[in-house]
Amino acid sequence: MTSPLDSWLFWALLSAVSAAMTAIFAKIGIENIDSDFATLIRTGVIIVVLAGIVLALGKFQPLDTISGKTWLFLVLSGLATGASWLAYFRALKLGQAAEVAPIDKLSVVLVAIFGVLFLGEKLTLQSWIGVGLIAVGAVTLAWKI
Repeated sequence: MTSPLDSWLFWALLSAVSAAMTAIFAKIGIENIDSDFATLIRTGVIIVVLAGIVLALGKFQPLDTISGKTWLFLVLSGLATGASWLAYFRALKLGQAAEVAPIDKLSVVLVAIFGVLFLGEKLTLQSWIGVGLIAVGAVTLAWKI
């Protein structure tokens, strides 16, 4: 019998709950602070926590064992993450969490499209229907009539 900790679904659901709490905590936390500075504080917390986890679990690996391609794409991913966080916190500062979060989740739609275009992934008709429903749902939640 496999452990739930070995299931991608467990970690995806945990990610969704964590992301939801991120929006709520951030909306409250940025009330009286610049959103970019708040993002810096958040990033510092993440660095400290992740460093502790990597060290505690013995997952550190020598930096010279990481290929150039891996470095390039991890750096690009870090830059994209930073841009995403800055934009997300700015959006939360200006809008309601219940409107910002669904639009942010359009990233699910974009990941599906980019996965097909750039990674050669194949989506079933059912998957495309789901992607379409996510897009319609996100826009519907955020659209003010």
